Amino acid sequence: MLKISKNQVESNIDKSQFKSFKVLGKQPAKQITRVLQVAFIVSIAIMFLPWTQNIRAKGYLTAFRPDKRPQTLQSAIPGRIEKWYVQEGDFVQKGDTILHISEIKEEYFDSLLVERTAGQVQAKEDAIVSYRDKADALRKQIDALDQTRRNKIEQAKNYLIQAKLKVQTDSIEIDAARTRLQVATDQFERVKSLYQQGLTPLNEFEARNMRFQEAQARWVAAQNNLLASRNMVINAEVELVTLENEYQEKMAKARSDLYSSLSMLYAGEGDLNKLSNQLSNYAFRSGLYWVLAPQDGYITRAAKTGIGELIKEGEEIVSIMPGNIDLAVEMYIRPIDLPLVRPGNKVRFLFDGWPAVVFSGWPNMSFGTFGGKVAIIDNFANDEGMYRMLVIPDPQDTPWPEALRVGSGAQGIALLQDVPIWYEFWRQLNGFPPDYYTTENFQKAVKGTAKKDKPSK
Repeated sequence: MLKISKNQVESNIDKSQFKSFKVLGKQPAKQITRVLQVAFIVSIAIMFLPWTQNIRAKGYLTAFRPDKRPQTLQSAIPGRIEKWYVQEGDFVQKGDTILHISEIKEEYFDSLLVERTAGQVQAKEDAIVSYRDKADALRKQIDALDQTRRNKIEQAKNYLIQAKLKVQTDSIEIDAARTRLQVATDQFERVKSLYQQGLTPLNEFEARNMRFQEAQARWVAAQNNLLASRNMVINAEVELVTLENEYQEKMAKARSDLYSSLSMLYAGEGDLNKLSNQLSNYAFRSGLYWVLAPQDGYITRAAKTGIGELIKEGEEIVSIMPGNIDLAVEMYIRPIDLPLVRPGNKVRFLFDGWPAVVFSGWPNMSFGTFGGKVAIIDNFANDEGMYRMLVIPDPQDTPWPEALRVGSGAQGIALLQDVPIWYEFWRQLNGFPPDYYTTENFQKAVKGTAKKDKPSK
């Protein structure tokens, strides 16, 4: 007691009735003081011991690669289960048949649907060949008509030139006949005048009259020949136009037949493509009657059982667990802890079913924990506002147990900065976040960036 009050009560207390006074009375005061001093010194020393800051989060085991995670098999088409080839727990290899289904849609009931569609494709291909041959024949016919037209036109043009030359010849001939007629007329008139005067004999007069009549006949014949030549020119021009129109009509009809053939050819090619597409779809659909294993793994659960049970398109049939997976732990951390964790950070795990003694601040003194390393951190939060990260085994630490299975629970302890215990107490009392943990590579990158950003003198 401090004995600072004016009203003392020490005399009113019977110390013999209290066990504590008896014990204190027997112990020397120096020993008690020494014990308290040692305890204080040990406490101070403990406050300077290193403490590893950490973040705790729950997670579960999964596969690191998405293609190695448990998956469900669905049927791409509706059908009826005909036969199972596996049972739950069996190990299957990629391509092994799991079950066989039959068709339930009436348009696919024909067992020879693929063969009959292939026959239709072949028939359409033959028809296309015929259309193509017909088009080639029409092209040759058009070329032949065009060549004949050119020859006929050239012949008609030559005939027209000949007719025009004949007109020129007849025109010259009619001029000559006119000249001869004029000469014959003048001679006849002179002889006639002399005959009337009795100066010329009758036979001379008759000879000149005959020559005059012959000149007139030649003049009329020349006129007839000129008219005939002009008619020949007109006929040649008409023939030229007629030939041009005739062969244009023939070639137009041949081109029309060609375009009809090409139209049928293109329509046939379109039908062929459609039939080929149907054939490919039928052949591919026939392969979907057998549900195959997409990869090596174990059959875990059958959602559909029995024989004759109907399944819908895209409906789950069976689950498969891939083999030879690379385990990882899927953990979720709070947004407040997200800036503290980076890829490469160390994590300690307590797996469900494995006993462990854990000192969260002293991971080296813990027993039964396994090491991991942060591999991936999502850039967006889930529906619950947590960020997912995948942690893979640490190759420099104890290997994870082989008996671990996907879906098992795990308690993760993300290791952060090493600080003294007194600093951790002070941080916890003030509610400050843990210190950032940076890997050696990250520190080198930060230092290198700082050197680059430093201005040169």
